[in-house]
Amino acid sequence: MSFPSPSLADVITTLQVEQVGDGQFVATQLDNPAHHIVGGHIAGQALMAASRTAPGRMPHSVHVYYLRAGDARLPVEFEVVRSRDGGTLSTRRITATQGDQVLLEALASFSTEVGGPEHQSAMPDVPDPETLPAMQDQLADYADELGGYWLRPLPFDLRYVDAPPRLALEHPDPSSRLRMFWRATDSVPVDPVLHSCLLTYLSGTTMLETALVMRRATPISTFNALIDHALWFHRPFDPAEWVLSDQFSPSGIDGRGLATATMYDRSGRVICIATQELYFGRK
Repeated sequence: MSFPSPSLADVITTLQVEQVGDGQFVATQLDNPAHHIVGGHIAGQALMAASRTAPGRMPHSVHVYYLRAGDARLPVEFEVVRSRDGGTLSTRRITATQGDQVLLEALASFSTEVGGPEHQSAMPDVPDPETLPAMQDQLADYADELGGYWLRPLPFDLRYVDAPPRLALEHPDPSSRLRMFWRATDSVPVDPVLHSCLLTYLSGTTMLETALVMRRATPISTFNALIDHALWFHRPFDPAEWVLSDQFSPSGIDGRGLATATMYDRSGRVICIATQELYFGRK
């Protein structure tokens, strides 16, 4: 079985939703063998659609509930409702549908630039990303598994400080913490909104690994689906530069797994904090 991944160019192109009316947008999905819409991708599209209705303001948070699976062979329609426009903050409600089926409901908030005192947590003391092997090199011993799934090209270069899920299966005492560096495999247009949407896409595919490790599972060894997903964007960043994602799963109960991530740029500044919850088990 083949498990191809989209190219970075494909991800960027499909995040650029098309406006077809006032508050109405449509977007192509990234198809795959299971025809499953990727949660982080459709969330990134929802954020992009909402951003188009708040020009001059940057996204500072988005809260997403995934209601049902969609078909990646078909486009998704997004309706954006202008809930509020204040002097500093704008709030948008986004609904994503295919036909008469609601796939996603989200709230996004946008802000003008506001100065003031700052504080943040310290960046963990970890090796430089240049000293770490690429994920494909770490998993070279598993090249024959699942049709080369572990070594497939990805739109992001991933470098793990802690063992990724496949290696963690071999550890007798898995850790609920997983730290990894990531960056885009190619240059990205200078567009801070697009950068936030790319981060949303990536977080939807990597944060779940912390909860999977604690279940002694990998992304394709057990059925899992995102239930909800929230991100707070603190500073602009360049996705072509290394970002450290410090990920942690504080809880897993009743067939659900919770994951959090704090992301830092190379200078140690917090750029994003995210949370998500997964569902494991029957569809």
